[in-house]
Amino acid sequence: MDSIWTKTAALPEFPMLDGDYEADVAIIGGGLAGMLTASFLRRAGAEVTVIEANRVGSGQTAGTTAKLTAQHGLKYHQLTEDFSPEAAGQYARANLAAVERLRRLVREWDIDCDFEDCDSFLYTTGAPGPLEQEYGACKALGMDVYLTHDTELPFSALALGLRDQARFHPLKLLAALADGLTIYEHSRVLDVEEGRVMVEGGSVTAKTVIFTCHYPFLNVPGYFFARQHQERSYVLALEGAKWMKGCYLGVEEDGLSFRSWGPYLLLGGGAHRTGDNRKGEKYEMLRQAARRYWPQCREAAAWSAQDCIPMDGVPYIGQYAESRPDWLVATGFQKWGMSSSVVAAEVLSAMALGQTPPADSAVFAPHRFKAGASAQQLAEDAACSIKGLSKRFLEPGRISAGHIQPGHGGVAEVDGEKLGVYRDEKGELHTVIPKCPHMGCQLEWNPDEKSWDCPCHGSRFDIYGRLLTGPAQANLP
Repeated sequence: MDSIWTKTAALPEFPMLDGDYEADVAIIGGGLAGMLTASFLRRAGAEVTVIEANRVGSGQTAGTTAKLTAQHGLKYHQLTEDFSPEAAGQYARANLAAVERLRRLVREWDIDCDFEDCDSFLYTTGAPGPLEQEYGACKALGMDVYLTHDTELPFSALALGLRDQARFHPLKLLAALADGLTIYEHSRVLDVEEGRVMVEGGSVTAKTVIFTCHYPFLNVPGYFFARQHQERSYVLALEGAKWMKGCYLGVEEDGLSFRSWGPYLLLGGGAHRTGDNRKGEKYEMLRQAARRYWPQCREAAAWSAQDCIPMDGVPYIGQYAESRPDWLVATGFQKWGMSSSVVAAEVLSAMALGQTPPADSAVFAPHRFKAGASAQQLAEDAACSIKGLSKRFLEPGRISAGHIQPGHGGVAEVDGEKLGVYRDEKGELHTVIPKCPHMGCQLEWNPDEKSWDCPCHGSRFDIYGRLLTGPAQANLP
């Protein structure tokens, strides 16, 4: 389903990569992080090539709610406790600087992307303790925060505000960044050997290779598959709902997200680990909330997106692996890709140019390991992977194909074989082998998106087995 951004912006089209080329820097992934990095490098005089598997901006950038803020959930109390006050300060300064850098860039480059200054808010309808702890941590780091009960929300809540943040139209920004760049679309990278990036139709050989493709698809080196998982969340664009000057996010597990753009209010929520949504009804939950708060509103768009969640709560930005000094990476943006993309572009462009990256980039170093911050999430991710692998071998199909109703899907027994089965509205069956080609986990049916999702590492496929989201690189049989 198309996001409101896709419906309201037209990006230029670019050719497929067909032939063998050379560049100073090859960037894999045409989302905001990749395009900003490419723009910074081109303006510094480097020859840059961007290689995108689908269309520029078609991934997480098209699905974001585009809140540009350094307020990343209950982040700074956690960082202070699990890392150190110094690391929390680095994270805060880097993201606050990212907000200001993009604000200045939009002005200096004269980019029309509906950029608006606003305050951002975390809110709670429950116990105030966690929000008060976060307030204390933010104040200790010098952030311009305040607590208030005076909000624009359609219910009573305590909110933690952060002044001078922003929001914008992400695809309008991307369209402007694309001007003058060398970009190849519909060119999925199959492999990278040293500095040679290979696609089906050709290759690009570069001194530096940068992975900004959302999820690094090469398992070795780097081992990013073992250090993060993916989560999906859902959004409605509503007409006739309240217009809000600020951006809001609930800190409870069932908390909702609110932000306005033009005549629309974007209402988000329903987050879950990718591959863990067999019951569905995430869109319906949002629709019920919309009807409850604004009975006369109308739905203009509905979509979902997903992002990588690092096990210690901090993105991985920097050198891909010690054995690959000329490979750089940015991943694990944990649903805060707007400011994180700017941080990544600053760090990666400096490293690609042989310059010293910003001092506050140390907290994002990909090869850190904080045992206290990582242990619980590492155990949960490992358990999900083991469960996903064991299901394929030990668990039978859950239902016979004959019991699957039109418009529904599931893992079923068909002539003694376990298959992923979807029955369309005309009654026709569409079957796939529900084994993720990435690392072999059993796929699960997502009724909200009508897709086959991997609970281990987040790859997704449509009803025909066509790859939607990596790290897998191949379609399903």
